[in-house]
Amino acid sequence: MPATHRFLAAILAALAAIGPFSIDTYLPAFHDIGAGLAAHAYDVQLTLTFYMGPFAFMVLWHGALADRFGRRNVILVAMAVFALASLGCALAPSIHWLWLGRALQGMSAGAGMVVGRAVVRDVFDGAQAQRVMSQVMMMFAIAPAIAPIIGGWILALASWRAIFVFLALFGLALLVISARQLPETLPPDKRQSLHPAALARAYLAVVRDPVFLCVTAAVAFNFNGFFIYVLSAPTFLVTHLGLSPQAFGWLFIPAMVGMMSGAWLSGRLAGAWRPGRTIAAGFVVMALAAALNLVIHQLGAPGLPASVVPIPLYTFGMALAMPSLSLIALDRFPARRGLAASCQSFMQMALNAFTAAITAPLLWASVAHMSFGMAGYLALGAVAFTLAHRLARRGAVTPQ
Repeated sequence: MPATHRFLAAILAALAAIGPFSIDTYLPAFHDIGAGLAAHAYDVQLTLTFYMGPFAFMVLWHGALADRFGRRNVILVAMAVFALASLGCALAPSIHWLWLGRALQGMSAGAGMVVGRAVVRDVFDGAQAQRVMSQVMMMFAIAPAIAPIIGGWILALASWRAIFVFLALFGLALLVISARQLPETLPPDKRQSLHPAALARAYLAVVRDPVFLCVTAAVAFNFNGFFIYVLSAPTFLVTHLGLSPQAFGWLFIPAMVGMMSGAWLSGRLAGAWRPGRTIAAGFVVMALAAALNLVIHQLGAPGLPASVVPIPLYTFGMALAMPSLSLIALDRFPARRGLAASCQSFMQMALNAFTAAITAPLLWASVAHMSFGMAGYLALGAVAFTLAHRLARRGAVTPQ
């Protein structure tokens, strides 16, 4: 991959990483936040929901705004809001103010992920688009692994408020880098109207496309099979495995290695394997991981390293399939890639918010319950992709 392409991929990956950094960096500080703000553990858990709800809502609009005003302008505004919201979280005097700051973070953090996908398809086609998307995912995969480790280090040296100061500085740095280095990839003559009637028709076309909906659902379900463990990290690692808040690397480093390896292989296979074959291989690997997870935790007590072994195998399969799945969905709407990316991200984040508020807490009782959660979400993802494949073979077309 040329150096200019790698540099663009690095910027897009860093912008997309704002999302997982906002979720994972402060996970080791949950107990300290509760103690510092005199809040119940569930109230602290709700800071995830207050983040992901507005995140899911706003990703519906980031792409449409980027289709109208350009990719770069939307990124710059979003990063400025994110930096200010993070500073507000650092200064929060109560859990309710922290909820507000997290909501503002969520409203702005999704722009990098949504607009970045559109930028890839603005610039690249075919196998090259898959390679660049895989490159972005490889670098993006580092964020969930290092974020809680960084959070643990900051917590060891300072208070939980310093974690949000770090996020504010991260957002500010990305604002400066984007202002100086991020190119505008959508020419003025290709920009779309924000007229309510035109926008309504565009959104209606997306939500009426069965292939788009099924492929996007497959991505969301697959990801949540792993996301259960991200959301449950304090319970999984500290409560069930008896580790310290500084030992979150036991979960996130293997998961990162699996995700980076899967994304790397996806890029290597681009052009050599058909996208459908790559996706099928990813599902096979995830199925093996989910089955292994069930067997380990039905036959024995949780412990290291057995309890974390299936997780990198699962993220490997997930990352192998995800670039091709994402591109299939975006290619359903070549003139409205930003809006399509918004709808794609909205479906994923809506499920993420549901998992944070409902599914993950229901599975906290044991690691065996979490293994059932992984298998259940994967089964739903497999059903969604199978349905999308059958619809595509029957010639399902994008509604006009």
